[in-house]
Amino acid sequence: MDFMTAVRTCLSKYVDFSGRARRSEYWYFVLFNILVNIVATILDNILGTDFEGSGGIVSTVASLALFLPGLAVGIRRLHDIDKSGWWILIGLIPIIGWILLIVWYCTDSKPDNQYGPNPKGASAGVAGGYPPPPPPAYGSGQ
Repeated sequence: MDFMTAVRTCLSKYVDFSGRARRSEYWYFVLFNILVNIVATILDNILGTDFEGSGGIVSTVASLALFLPGLAVGIRRLHDIDKSGWWILIGLIPIIGWILLIVWYCTDSKPDNQYGPNPKGASAGVAGGYPPPPPPAYGSGQ
């Protein structure tokens, strides 16, 4: 998955906490989040809307706008490694929780699980992915 597709997917599924998200989808959205926050901070400094050392109006609005999509893709990423989305709350534990979440977010996708099929397209029973769909019936006009 490329950068634009990942960002588009995350923003279109901004409150979709079901399903799975690939590593590339998650990490490209994290990169997008960082870039948006850098641009927002620069805009705050240029416009003079920054608070005393804690961001500004533009960066606050950007962070609030990207909070739910970031939460949703984080939970879908946990689903991809067969963990409940509630495990995201372990991030509330300083340092240890953050490290554990980063390790899980870096873990490769698991085969098909209770949260859906493997988003990479590789199934546990079929080597190399799902079989291709059958060709259209003769005379169907396709």
